[in-house]
Amino acid sequence: MIRTRPREQGVQAPPQNLTRRVLTSRQTRVGLIMLVTMILFAIIGPFLTPHSPTAVIAKPYAPPGDGLLLGADSLGRDIVSRILSGGINLTWMGLAATAGGVILGTAIGLVAAFAGGIVDTLLMRVVDVLLTFPTIIMAILFISMVGPSRWILVVLVAIGLTPGMARVMRGAARPVMRREHVMWARTIGLSSRHILMREVLPSVTSPLMVEIGLRLMWSVVGLASLSFLGFGVQPPDADWGLMVSENKDGLAIQPLAVLIPAACVALFTIGGNLFAEGAARVIGRTEGARS
Repeated sequence: MIRTRPREQGVQAPPQNLTRRVLTSRQTRVGLIMLVTMILFAIIGPFLTPHSPTAVIAKPYAPPGDGLLLGADSLGRDIVSRILSGGINLTWMGLAATAGGVILGTAIGLVAAFAGGIVDTLLMRVVDVLLTFPTIIMAILFISMVGPSRWILVVLVAIGLTPGMARVMRGAARPVMRREHVMWARTIGLSSRHILMREVLPSVTSPLMVEIGLRLMWSVVGLASLSFLGFGVQPPDADWGLMVSENKDGLAIQPLAVLIPAACVALFTIGGNLFAEGAARVIGRTEGARS
């Protein structure tokens, strides 16, 4: 007897179609353009600096002029050079932390939904425990003990993103487990890895897209906040969050040294929020039309 794969009975639009709808949304496109623009700015910026971002070349808080387009910061370093150099660490660390948190959280959520029973209960209890620890406080305590390290920051932020991601993906995957194509795959004895990667994951790509935008936004805000508090990127390296901290006392004298790096962080996070919110609206309208 030949077992044929059941067709889904119109309960869900093909993932590629829904993804296309998400990407054609105006709000989502605006958010994506902002994100890509800020990422490119952060990557290309260090190659365009007119001066060394760590060199003292003027008086503290020097106004624009004498070869300094935006003036100097609290130590007399070129603001333009530090802004151009200040995004690369935040960008790669934010992307790495987001990737780690999304991958680990998705894996935990899918396994919990697939296994059910005691495995689901144990994994979710661990997730609940992790959710009780604020990421920023946990990072500050850990860095205070072992010292600042960029990769430690990435790992800590990724761990902080994992519990919420796991909760969301478990909730998205549980209804998928009851669909005919997943039950058929289990019946014929396909491996758990095959079912999760080929049957379940493609059906949860839409909420996954939303969460990637949100987690990237939270990663950037968290990393910038840690640098502002002195637990992130360390002087004399340039970092947008660190620039705000270093120059906040001279805000009335040289506001550009604070406002421009703060605006860069804001544009990064606004882009992620617009992308996530736009994607969520498209998904919500699609699911509402089905019901």
